[in-house]
Amino acid sequence: MDTRQKLYSIIFHTDTPAGQRFDRYLLLTIMASLVVVMLDSIDSVHSQYAPLLAGIEWGFTALFAIEYVVRLYCSPKPLRYAFSFFGLIDLLAILPGILALFYADAQYLLIIRVIRMLRVFRVLKLSPYLRQANFLLTALRGSKQKIIVFFACIATMVTVFGTLMYVIEGPAHGFTSIPKGIYWAVVTLTTVGFGDIVPKTPLGQALSTLVMITGYSIIAVPTGIFTAELANAMRGGDELIHDCPSCAKNTHEHGAAFCTRCGNPLFPRQVDKPE
Repeated sequence: MDTRQKLYSIIFHTDTPAGQRFDRYLLLTIMASLVVVMLDSIDSVHSQYAPLLAGIEWGFTALFAIEYVVRLYCSPKPLRYAFSFFGLIDLLAILPGILALFYADAQYLLIIRVIRMLRVFRVLKLSPYLRQANFLLTALRGSKQKIIVFFACIATMVTVFGTLMYVIEGPAHGFTSIPKGIYWAVVTLTTVGFGDIVPKTPLGQALSTLVMITGYSIIAVPTGIFTAELANAMRGGDELIHDCPSCAKNTHEHGAAFCTRCGNPLFPRQVDKPE
């Protein structure tokens, strides 16, 4: 095995001791770089330790640049990696430092400060190491249709409530437009209640009471949907692979006769033929 294949095995594979050590060191480096970014955003810390933080940041930028170049070198298809999701994330991790080299003049300090905030994209480099996140992704995919329908219903409700409040209260009480009424409906339905716009008329207050009660009633619905799908995803091996003929969900519990997503029968009924 030549040097290029060895590097590919270490960097892209996690089933070897060397690959696991590389992942651990890279994970610690990413987390340390994020801590530096957060500390540098605090004015008191930045004013006192700016040179030290800048030196540490350049060190992290150099490490990530070396990692990016090595990944391009050992990848069987460098262009495919460069334009992949994680390849672009790796580039974003070093891009602010590279761009800062070309904007070192005093008049561009604001641009540099904005560009440096792109370093938070390094947090996305953590995602390949969060293996348990696969359960969350599976649950999100499984509950996608139900959550979309739920949010469509919520969008319809806030539109109706916002329009009614605009008609009832009017511009005199702060409801200057239908979008403003929809904003109030969203704030009230989610039980946030900023209080910047409040109804003044008895009819408007009665409507707001209905909106608040409705919000308490439905706020837990998406949580229940996601929790049910997450429980199904974590059971994993206890599920039977069988496609639903209606919604195409491909995992169900053993002995299930109906789809847990859409409720339709998993197997067509057999009609007994007359003898």
